[in-house]
Amino acid sequence: MTKKDIALKVTDATGIKQIIVKKVLQGIFDCIIESLIRDEKIELRNFGVFKLKTRRPRIGRNPRTGQTVPVPARKVVIFKPGLEMKQRIK
Repeated sequence: MTKKDIALKVTDATGIKQIIVKKVLQGIFDCIIESLIRDEKIELRNFGVFKLKTRRPRIGRNPRTGQTVPVPARKVVIFKPGLEMKQRIK
């Protein structure tokens, strides 16, 4: 499902113009990204939690040559689904 598909579903359900729904969706996504950049946790009740986790540096291996290479530390986004989402998916 794409952002356009979500906008179409919201438009069908609410009657709000698709262009407005797309702007609102993009605003929500931008807000989530900006919060993650500031290392803030985003908690959406009954949906889930987005947060940043720092992965430690490690030693990896090049699969072509077998040579070991250092992999630097990096930040990754973690999503933990909320209770209602877990129950509805089961």
